[in-house]
Amino acid sequence: MSEGRSSGQAAGRIVLSVGRGIARRLGLRRQQSHSPRPRDWAIGMFAGDSPLRLVPLHGGRTPSLTWSDVSDTPSGIIADPFMIRLSGAWYMFFEVMERPHGRGQIGLAVSRDGIDWRYQQIVLAEPFHLSYPYVFEWAGDIFMIPETHHDRSVCLYRASPFPVRWSPVGRLLEGAVFSDSSIVRYRDTWWLFTETSPGTFDELRLFYAGELRGPWREHPASPLVQRDPRRARPAGRILALGDGLLRFAQDCHPVYGSAVRAFEVTDLTASRYQEREAADRPVLGGSGTGWNAGGMHHVDAHRLDDGRWLACVDGWAWPSGRRP
Repeated sequence: MSEGRSSGQAAGRIVLSVGRGIARRLGLRRQQSHSPRPRDWAIGMFAGDSPLRLVPLHGGRTPSLTWSDVSDTPSGIIADPFMIRLSGAWYMFFEVMERPHGRGQIGLAVSRDGIDWRYQQIVLAEPFHLSYPYVFEWAGDIFMIPETHHDRSVCLYRASPFPVRWSPVGRLLEGAVFSDSSIVRYRDTWWLFTETSPGTFDELRLFYAGELRGPWREHPASPLVQRDPRRARPAGRILALGDGLLRFAQDCHPVYGSAVRAFEVTDLTASRYQEREAADRPVLGGSGTGWNAGGMHHVDAHRLDDGRWLACVDGWAWPSGRRP
């Protein structure tokens, strides 16, 4: 995959440079491809009465989107879906791994009911790999934080106009490899969870800020997770539920993208952090058959007006159902 500097560098002041010691340690780790091959990845829709109890729609037999739905660039993989609902429609953003360069771009699909989706177009591309397009609304604007780890940054984009054009407005973090950065507003503070060990997927760090554009500081309890690939790498949107947060993590054992686990954050301040696993087993995993036979590694769940939850997820299977 090609590397480069984001056009967002000129968009505004850099709000944080990671300490040189941290950046040096993280930079020594060997970078590896975000998506293992050969695997067929697809996106599906799940629903349930809780984000911890989700079951597939369509009977789980067919995905909602596959790489063959992408019509404007040669595609080999789609993954990492995030949704947002505006003006009576659902908009889904996701990684499209284009061929032949193996570089991720951000694609868009639209749905009226959140069940049946129609692919639209690529909406964001850079000279480097993009994935994990974490989209959210704040103060009347729609923002996105896609993974830009090949640019060694966490870059903030704003829609102008939504949903087809995204402009960089600043860097939240830079100077190290940050993967699948996940942001949430909780108790008048912004919190950003990010994985910092490419290739091993086993180190989770936490940063916080009073304002979206910073300045950002690393939490004193960070890294929250070390040398544990079963709960370090973020796996989708962080949910504010009751008095706490629910974060999802990729279980990367025995292979990348095996399953999704959920963790309840029970104590979070500028000086303290505590969490516990919210279920005694993964909340999503491989079905053993079909499009997600091999594993699952992402979920973005949204509460509907009737109290139920709708989620976009991804999953993978070995090509032709055969494991190499």
